[in-house]
Amino acid sequence: MTTADRVSRVDDAYERLKEEILENRLPPGFQAPEPEIALRLGMSRTPVREALIRLQAEGLVELIPRRGVRVLPIAPSDMRDIYQLLTVLEPEAAATIAAQGLDPDQIAELEEATGDMERALEAGDLDRWAAADDRFHRTLLGFSRNKRLTNFVNTLFDQAHRARMVTLRLRETPRKSTEEHRAILKAIAAGDAPETCRLFRAHRERAAAELVSALINCRLSQL
Repeated sequence: MTTADRVSRVDDAYERLKEEILENRLPPGFQAPEPEIALRLGMSRTPVREALIRLQAEGLVELIPRRGVRVLPIAPSDMRDIYQLLTVLEPEAAATIAAQGLDPDQIAELEEATGDMERALEAGDLDRWAAADDRFHRTLLGFSRNKRLTNFVNTLFDQAHRARMVTLRLRETPRKSTEEHRAILKAIAAGDAPETCRLFRAHRERAAAELVSALINCRLSQL
């Protein structure tokens, strides 16, 4: 097997396992020995092991000696920590992106995601709305020239994903969030870095309070 083939298999195992975790097909607390995980994927143990090491570094699983792997739960306190970081890092990244300026194609990508959020909301399709919301944030972050920041914040997105999806229907219809995305897009398109930062920070602070409150009110001690 060539090095390229090995890397490709590891990447495949990583992507498949990550999707299983984020979509709760491997739910929080799930535990299994590595051979069982490899069998589930129809792959050899080596690429699966390397994929699990990557997922452990991202805070999604825990490798337990002689016992295999466990999918890590997320508690309300974890979400507070995650959103505290997002509230600091993401607004500054967005402001920097607004200051550097985006080309028409990049603006169009954000416009498409925002429009999809609005159309999904009108159709009452919360799953489609959540996908468009996630696409807006990841697309915008992808325009950052700071790749270390991009990789770190994307990891935070992944860690928060399960809690966001579980609480999606426990919170108010995300009309306010959709309006905030439209305002943020307007500020970015205008190249207004201070306004982008202000709006983005308020957006993250409100979302954090709403999500953590939903977890606590529904007595979801962990996900």
